[in-house]
Amino acid sequence: MSLDSGESGEASPIDGAALAGLDRRSAMDAVRLRIGTAIYLGLLKPGERLPDKDEVALGLSVSPITARRALTSLAEEGVVVRRRGRNGGTFVADEPPRAVLAALAAPPDEFGRVHRLVDRRLLGECAVTHYAALNISADQLARLDGLTERMAAAQSWSGYHQLDEEFHRLVAGASGLGGAVDAYFDVLMELYEYFIPYPIESLHGSNQDHIQLVAALRDGQVEHAVEISRRHVDTLHRTMFMGLAGGAAE
Repeated sequence: MSLDSGESGEASPIDGAALAGLDRRSAMDAVRLRIGTAIYLGLLKPGERLPDKDEVALGLSVSPITARRALTSLAEEGVVVRRRGRNGGTFVADEPPRAVLAALAAPPDEFGRVHRLVDRRLLGECAVTHYAALNISADQLARLDGLTERMAAAQSWSGYHQLDEEFHRLVAGASGLGGAVDAYFDVLMELYEYFIPYPIESLHGSNQDHIQLVAALRDGQVEHAVEISRRHVDTLHRTMFMGLAGGAAE
């Protein structure tokens, strides 16, 4: 599986430096890196309002204190601005300093690790989907339907990401694979450390994969369900985690 470029063969705008070194960074610096990368790539636009610190914390799987400190640091460096009042909040600066954004990157020695995590996620996703198609209950299908509806209505990347994690955990739990599910969760959580904020419109587009997957699971179409999961993981990790292959998530 090649994740370096899109189907057009163009190089990804996110290179190894942009997502590297998270293991050695503090949690606060990791949040700074992920938000800064999204701004640097234009995924978060000048003037765009960010979710509040609690939502940022949930979306990036850190504590509210960590999220607050990261946002404060980015504000001090002019990457974001804070406004008071009824329409206040934290917004991407109109002209965030490119030098500061570039300085958030680190050497590309973590890039290979992300590739390996993607491959492990792909293997695990296909396995849990296969057995979920054989074992899933009507109640679990109804819960998955509810999650796809909530993702379709989500208004921010943070809210969507939380629901997305719940969706994939539920599919894995429906597989009945026991300890293998725990190993899958471990990989999923490691990979989510590299998730960067992404336009909600594209996330809504990727939710179509979830809807198709639920339909295949309901019909017991094992091979079709596995192919949907394979395509979903491949596409999203060529875009949201690794780079922008051809622009947006498919």
